[in-house]
Amino acid sequence: MSCLGVHVALTPEEVEKLRSFEEDSERLDYFQNELEEAYFAKYEEFLAQSDKAWDAIHRSLGDGQLSYTSGPDPLRLAVIGGEPLYTDDNYIMSLKTPNQVAEVADGLLNVTKSVLRSGYDRIDTSVYGSSKSDQDFEYTWGWFEGVVAFYQKAASAKRYVLFTADQ
Repeated sequence: MSCLGVHVALTPEEVEKLRSFEEDSERLDYFQNELEEAYFAKYEEFLAQSDKAWDAIHRSLGDGQLSYTSGPDPLRLAVIGGEPLYTDDNYIMSLKTPNQVAEVADGLLNVTKSVLRSGYDRIDTSVYGSSKSDQDFEYTWGWFEGVVAFYQKAASAKRYVLFTADQ
């Protein structure tokens, strides 16, 4: 699988429908076949891709771990933190409320390149699953800048944010 990360800023109605499914497979099908397609086709301003950099972004903003609860608030919510909406291990779906989105947007404004680099440098390579390097950090920083801009738009629109990645 590709492990590509995508953030989507959803409306309350879309979140209500996502939460209405009893089965993970139904929720994933709705997201991939309706929401994701619609956002990529018509609403790209409410979408941010982070390629494979989402992993390093999450670890760099937190305590180096890759879990829903690792790292300090609100930055642990920027990627995989939040309300898990999918429980199988082949996909990540994590939801943030509009209030959490606003907190994350504010918190991300304080993350300079040197701050993110400090977090990146603390990542334990034995659990990272990739090689750390200046090139990998620049790749991470490039995708991170798009995530910061996305959160500013999502917060201004008072939307939920759903992060997804296949595993």
